[in-house]
Amino acid sequence: MKGQWIGQYSGTNNGFVVLNLDDVGTHFEGFACAYDNNPELPNTFVPIRTTDKSPRFTLTNTPIAPIDPTTSEPGQWDVVKSRFGDDINFTGSADVEFIADGNTASFRWKTSISTNGQGVLARSAAHLPSKIVPLPIKSWEEFKRHFLSSSPQYRMIFRGQENSQWRLRTHFHRTGRTDLTRFMRQDISVLHQHASALTKHIYNLERPVENAAFFSLVQHHGFPTPLLDWTYSPFVAAYFAFRNIKPTTIGPEQSARIHIFNKESWCHDYQQVRKIDPAPLHVSILEPMAIDNQRMLPQQALSTVTNIDDIETYINFCEQSRSTRYLEAIDIPASERLKVMSDLSIMGITAAALFPGLDGLCEHMKERFF
Repeated sequence: MKGQWIGQYSGTNNGFVVLNLDDVGTHFEGFACAYDNNPELPNTFVPIRTTDKSPRFTLTNTPIAPIDPTTSEPGQWDVVKSRFGDDINFTGSADVEFIADGNTASFRWKTSISTNGQGVLARSAAHLPSKIVPLPIKSWEEFKRHFLSSSPQYRMIFRGQENSQWRLRTHFHRTGRTDLTRFMRQDISVLHQHASALTKHIYNLERPVENAAFFSLVQHHGFPTPLLDWTYSPFVAAYFAFRNIKPTTIGPEQSARIHIFNKESWCHDYQQVRKIDPAPLHVSILEPMAIDNQRMLPQQALSTVTNIDDIETYINFCEQSRSTRYLEAIDIPASERLKVMSDLSIMGITAAALFPGLDGLCEHMKERFF
């Protein structure tokens, strides 16, 4: 039952719900956010803690909180009610019933002021194969000709993945976790405490600029975050697509994938949210300062930050809503790895260049000699 669940609700109010549940051993913990279709009504934050791992749970008189529209944080009604009409009431508790059945779930609730509702949720499909139909560029030579003859730089961003079947998914979500509120309050606090002994700069996580820089730094060093790494260079993306493919284990149909994301159109059409969670569903572009991060410049790196597990489905929904293509992909046979890595080396795109330091040098020499 762990994971991210998204769906609609109806009743006294109408809107959509995002439920994030983490497996914490003997039970599940997380939160739900209900976003009302009426922007003049408050959105709601509900902490969730089950008694066991049953696919069915009931919460009696559970506390709920309005989401402060200025901070997107759960708040006190006495504090935030002035931002809504005088005739708006909000209760502090509700009874909730939730029943999961495979990849769908039903829920209903009733509050102490007699508002009520019900809805259906669907579990994230991020673990399923990608449904993106790749562009008709089938080889490394076609890829090179395409991008050497076009000029997409700074309008498009790119991401390489070694398996064309993988959907876009952050390292944090690939671990099976979804509760970013707990992640921010617990995990990042402890990580920051220990990392400060190793970084030249002591990051002030209360400052958005330094917070973003810290997240980018630990992401580049392998810590799971809700960031996805991208680059302005299609050839750097190709390097990361082929980097970890082992020539001795390549299957006959295996392909590497380079994603192409229209950053310019996306930023024009969708608000870029500077808060991870709780927040409405979002995929936002992040270009942090490279504090203590020597890898960002040679990799021409930037990131997206998101609170969504299944990014591909979300972007596809946005594409259908606006009749605009934001995300495309090119698949190149994994069997072309040796040619790809040789050409990229001639271009100066090597581990030694992209990962300054001894680790990058040794990886480059390994690629060269082995």
